[in-house]
Amino acid sequence: MQFIDLKAQQKRIHAQLMENISRVLEHGQYILGPEIKELEKKLGDHVGVKHAVSCASGTDALLMALMAYGVGPGDAIFTTPFTFVATAEVISLLGATPVFVDIEPDTFNMDPDRLGDAVAALKERNPGKHPLPKGLEKLTARGIIAVDLFGQCADYGRINRVAKEHGLFVIEDAAQSFGAEQDSAKACSLADMAATSFFPAKPLGCYGDGGMVFTNDDGLAMKLDSIRVHGKGSDKYDNVRIGINGRCDTLQAAILLAKFAVFPEEITLRQEVASRYNNLLGPIGGITCPVVRPGNLSAWAQYSVLCGNRDAALDALKEARIPTAVYYPKPLHVQGAYAYLRYRAEDFPVSMKSAAGIFSLPMHPYLEAQDQAMIADVIQKAYK
Repeated sequence: MQFIDLKAQQKRIHAQLMENISRVLEHGQYILGPEIKELEKKLGDHVGVKHAVSCASGTDALLMALMAYGVGPGDAIFTTPFTFVATAEVISLLGATPVFVDIEPDTFNMDPDRLGDAVAALKERNPGKHPLPKGLEKLTARGIIAVDLFGQCADYGRINRVAKEHGLFVIEDAAQSFGAEQDSAKACSLADMAATSFFPAKPLGCYGDGGMVFTNDDGLAMKLDSIRVHGKGSDKYDNVRIGINGRCDTLQAAILLAKFAVFPEEITLRQEVASRYNNLLGPIGGITCPVVRPGNLSAWAQYSVLCGNRDAALDALKEARIPTAVYYPKPLHVQGAYAYLRYRAEDFPVSMKSAAGIFSLPMHPYLEAQDQAMIADVIQKAYK
């Protein structure tokens, strides 16, 4: 059994994949070839935004978004500690400071109420109102990176209201949520800018690294296009700003175009797989199934459950040769890279509790019902 079965998908679209790859080999435009513009147009139209700027990875997408806003030393960016390090890493790379905000216990996404407390605490220089990092007296609140964890969008209605009240920008970290929806709007259209990833394991993934930034802002789009090519101006030898080598490869765009042709159907299949899991695992005592809030459609990048005795379940699944993963075993505020912020473990109790009990099961559009039944049977026996 595969945790994410890319081979089943590849078998289905093999002919189109080979045709697309052969076309790139024929024209030889491996950097910013015609497939790049085609992909940007199709994904931008799908999401419903004016500009889609492809790049080399989801991490670069986040980095480029912050660079477009001119983020740097002295800036505070509010984000969650319960995510992959890339979300906070890009903040630190620019010399800015991540200010962590705890998560909701059911969606694992940023808690908008705690966000409001954190912004107010920083502006008032009052760590008694909300935990703040070392050096808070030097920080200026600039923006928010909300994470759509496991495929479900964060609560952007409330997050955007907090941002508007305090004059902050919002970046949607949609690395796991491309294909999701909130109140009939697509993920990647819910904030000032959005960044997604095409890492192979994502709902829409390539065969290497890739990413994309989405925005309706013409000025930001122009900056993004420049930043991804070393800050170019009128040509590549006219550099008007500091940038990066952040281009998406044409071959990866060709692969994504083949995959995108079946993507809407795969999102539907993911709903069916998740529904079967809910029906099978919901009655098992000690297991808490993921919650999708009303008005939301998850992309189901992962299917993650909470349990009181994770080791028992993981041991039983391992013995049955069923792959699992733990996202994320150690929140960012207790990792060595962020020790300098001097947060305490107990500053973000929901993140710590979630990290202690969460694990993810095989999840992909081609997961068979009988395999899911076997997974549920193994877990149920582990809890008898």
